[in-house]
Amino acid sequence: RPEESLPVLEANLALNRRYWSHDEQAVLVAQTNLAVCLDELGRYDEALVLQRDIYARSVTMRGASHRSTIISGCSLCSALIFTGRFAEAKSLLRDQLLPRSRSLGATDDVALDVEEWLAQALRKDPEASRDDYCEAETLLEGALQRRRRVFGPAHPKTTWCEEELELVIPGGKSK
Repeated sequence: RPEESLPVLEANLALNRRYWSHDEQAVLVAQTNLAVCLDELGRYDEALVLQRDIYARSVTMRGASHRSTIISGCSLCSALIFTGRFAEAKSLLRDQLLPRSRSLGATDDVALDVEEWLAQALRKDPEASRDDYCEAETLLEGALQRRRRVFGPAHPKTTWCEEELELVIPGGKSK
């Protein structure tokens, strides 16, 4: 129950910042937990502020190409999409996360997540063009093929990718 968890998570973050500020990992974990809770409560703008800080600290602490940093970047993109900041999400995904995630390998779960977030940002943008939908379709078809091969057709992320592709191309050409 996020409404009951919120004051506990806020206190945890405050304690980590006050007494363990030298332990950046602990502060990042506390911030992440609070951001997830705020997101679950529908307080997307507050979650976005935290996600921006988490991503920036992760870049500084671990480097831009670190797996955890890329995951933090995906969380930031999720918050950007939920708050309607599609251009910013697409820019972050295209310019920073997509090139860095390729170093993880084409079949890596996080690399596939980055492609799927970009497809989602393209599809959900109210100003999306036909080219945006075509790009989203291409990204999802590639990700779906790799997810099926690596994780299998019944994996939750495989089925999510199929559903997302269905939204891009109603009637679905996916096989």
